[in-house]
Amino acid sequence: MSSLLLAYEDLKYLLNRGYRKKYALEFVANHYKLTSRERYFLTRCVFSDREIEERKGKVLQKENLRYTVLGVDGFNVLITLESLIEGKAILCEDGFLRDLKHQKGYKIHKNTPKVLELIVRFLRDLGVKEAWFLYDAPVSRSKEVAKLTEDLMEKFGVHGAALLSKAPDYDLREFEVVASSDIAVIKKVSSVVDLPQMIGEAKGLRWVSFLEILKNPELLDSCFAFRSKC
Repeated sequence: MSSLLLAYEDLKYLLNRGYRKKYALEFVANHYKLTSRERYFLTRCVFSDREIEERKGKVLQKENLRYTVLGVDGFNVLITLESLIEGKAILCEDGFLRDLKHQKGYKIHKNTPKVLELIVRFLRDLGVKEAWFLYDAPVSRSKEVAKLTEDLMEKFGVHGAALLSKAPDYDLREFEVVASSDIAVIKKVSSVVDLPQMIGEAKGLRWVSFLEILKNPELLDSCFAFRSKC
């Protein structure tokens, strides 16, 4: 049994008994001498049973989205879908897809318009009433990404807008339904959608389960690879 799997079992035990994740993870990670990557993986993907049940109760399926006004956590959805296309997304314990890129800022690349088009076309096919993309204003190139998004929305007939926000996590609380896998966002909204996972299922894309990584920790290396190495 890998040290990562043992650490997971101990962390779950502590989380289910109400210990704060920060301190429980620090204790377990130090005990098993986990790498920084293994620590980050547990941070992003492992939760108490209570948290998991609460989040699952908020998840909407695609058939529930017709005629809805959807708030979209712009960079969260974009970067997660990019990671999924690159084969680096992880299906976490709470059922949400997340990336482990530890990415600071955003760099527009040749596939950015294609990934955004996948998102916008999927929203059109879902039949949402409106989609409001919120992008972090302080993030590099956010204005350009928002412009790309709005151009595609106009092209494919999706109503709404792509806006810059100084605090998207806070502003997204104004929407009844939000597309995001950000833990802080999910905690504060009524209903949530995992758009990258829906798109991945529709396109036959493959992700890695957190259970696979617990059994084969070497899989973490590929999940942390940067785009330039792909």
